[in-house]
Amino acid sequence: MQAPLVGVVLLWSASVKLFTRRGRLRSQTTALSKLLGEQRAALAYRGLGGIEALLGLALLTPPLWWPKPAAVIVMAIGFAGYLTYARIHAPESSCGCMSATHVPISWRGYSRAGWLLAAGILGLFANQFWFTALTGEPVVLAAVMVGEAVLFIALSPEFDGAWLVPLRRLRVAVTDPLGGDNDSIPLDATVTRLHHSDLYRHVAPALRTDVHEHWDEDEYRFITYGAEYDGSKATAVFAVPLRSDAPEPIRVALVNEETGETLIQLDHAPEEAETPEWALSRGSTPAGSTVG
Repeated sequence: MQAPLVGVVLLWSASVKLFTRRGRLRSQTTALSKLLGEQRAALAYRGLGGIEALLGLALLTPPLWWPKPAAVIVMAIGFAGYLTYARIHAPESSCGCMSATHVPISWRGYSRAGWLLAAGILGLFANQFWFTALTGEPVVLAAVMVGEAVLFIALSPEFDGAWLVPLRRLRVAVTDPLGGDNDSIPLDATVTRLHHSDLYRHVAPALRTDVHEHWDEDEYRFITYGAEYDGSKATAVFAVPLRSDAPEPIRVALVNEETGETLIQLDHAPEEAETPEWALSRGSTPAGSTVG
């Protein structure tokens, strides 16, 4: 019962090679370019698509004939040999198998060649045409075909965008890997989020240094900067929620470095976008000029 699935796969692969408008350009990204030269690579790429189309149609149509699975075996061996050559001589090249996407050569390509080889060998032992067999035991054989189709999709990087990427996103959403371990949140990520806040832009004219210190406490990351408030040296202490979706706002306090007095506290930027007067003290510099 491998014939219909292999036939559909080969027709799919052939359509990519024969009907893609950028087929010539795509052929230059495969190892065929190094193996045959740029001029012959495009012709070989199209020719391979033609062979796949003929074999795919032959597998889907009667009669049952042993040369068909034998051809699948030859193709599987050739595919494995091509992957090995590409792996050694052009490791940066694309597989060029079943889509316009650049697919690096990996163990999944070899596994797919192994699946194709196994399907060809099993096909040699078939004693009736696949459609006749399917009508005899439709439930069991349909389940087998679905299982093989799932396995083939799992081995094909070309389909990752349809299932693997959404699955990874779901895992991240469910496990929230950055939610419980604060040490795994890079400082750069927190600083970047801080720099995009209205409160930081409001206070930036008073800042005089890059990040001085930082530490995590409860659900916040505290980041300090050297600052100047009304002509006096101060320390700006920002409290940034560690979770990007936390409802708590970013807060800041300016503390006098000599007296330890809290000079100002803010949990949001004033609606007016003008630079505050306390930030325009002597020797002040434009916003962001000394802040990394």
